[in-house]
Amino acid sequence: MKLWDKGVSIDKKIESFTVGNDREIDLFIASYDVQASSAHAKMLNSIGILSKEELTQLIEGLEKLKQQIKEGTFIIDSEFEDVHSKIEYELTKQYGEVGKKIHTARSRNDQVLVALQLYYKDNLEILIKKTKTLFGTLLQLAEQYKDHLLPGYTHLQVAMPSSFGLWFSAYAELLIDDLYLVEAALKTVDQNPLGSAAGYGSSFPIDREFTTKELNFNSLKYNVVAAQLSRGKSERTVAMALGGLANTLSRFAMDVCLYMSQNFGFITFPDELTTGSSIMPHKKNPDVFELIRGKCNKIQALYTETLLLTNNLPSGYHRDYQLLKENILYAFEDLKDVLDIFDYAIQQIIVKDIDLNDDKYKYLFTVDNINTLVEKGMSFRDAYKKIGGEVSDGSYVPDTSKKHSHSGSIHNLSLDKIQEKMNLL
Repeated sequence: MKLWDKGVSIDKKIESFTVGNDREIDLFIASYDVQASSAHAKMLNSIGILSKEELTQLIEGLEKLKQQIKEGTFIIDSEFEDVHSKIEYELTKQYGEVGKKIHTARSRNDQVLVALQLYYKDNLEILIKKTKTLFGTLLQLAEQYKDHLLPGYTHLQVAMPSSFGLWFSAYAELLIDDLYLVEAALKTVDQNPLGSAAGYGSSFPIDREFTTKELNFNSLKYNVVAAQLSRGKSERTVAMALGGLANTLSRFAMDVCLYMSQNFGFITFPDELTTGSSIMPHKKNPDVFELIRGKCNKIQALYTETLLLTNNLPSGYHRDYQLLKENILYAFEDLKDVLDIFDYAIQQIIVKDIDLNDDKYKYLFTVDNINTLVEKGMSFRDAYKKIGGEVSDGSYVPDTSKKHSHSGSIHNLSLDKIQEKMNLL
């Protein structure tokens, strides 16, 4: 069963190659195709192409399919090319000629487009919600551990004093930047492409404003060619947003792995959150955070993939677009899981007390001590040379008493201001 079937058999090898694994990945967008089909049917009724009785039948059939999808009993059998052909088949099997009318005034192209964009919309909003949950956890941890000192590093060398409060709230504030991109992606996909058909519109007197309102899109993608050209452009925008969020989570996960190692020893986790070694009984491996890092790095590669798949394609539809679906849908599913497990695991972090009298942290306060001399009247250059000379000749004794007062510093985290920024989203 194919929407483009004209009664001519297609070579089985060609069919297998062109269908790919659409049947499996289309389960992610099945409910959205039902939603769009329902809106389309109501629109066809409003312009007199479907009778009230025909609309009632189609809505009834679509509701049954929606329930099957929700219950997990909806299956796209091997004889179907994709979810769209399966849904039309089921409606036709149940309602005969009425089921065949559901495809009036649309193409599989805009059918796929609208289902994907509805999926993107919903799942971008889910990512926003999950990111805000992790943000809240990090701000709470920042407040809880604001007085726990942490060595700061540059070039992986001991540099200046930091704190766990700074560390947690740093990643919290970066999540705000990530959500700016997610919000931009959401705005990009929140435009209704339905009615663009194969990319050149329809000679039926369709009401595209009707389906825009019915599907709760913010606006209509007015130009039908632009609607078709948005395939690929939407995915690139979404991939960039997902990659930005993944980058923050990947770097944070790397910090966790580093700080858990014995050479740093700043943090640990309960045994049940770590894994062991098959031959080394002492191991507590941060596998969760290593997998987060790996999954997020994979997601960051998605933008390059979507760019290369769609770069320089001329206007109109091309089958290359089919290859966009799989990895972007799986990226959404992976990133949702990553946000959940990150929030779950980081709440159980065990922050260790760090002995700043350890010799390796001896020079952690040199900058603070230089600044103290400057405040007492010495020029910065002379103060730098003085402290530098003490470091060189071994006479340096750190003064750990200096406080940092400016906004966003170790002793003034500005957590309320960071929260205010998030509240604006």
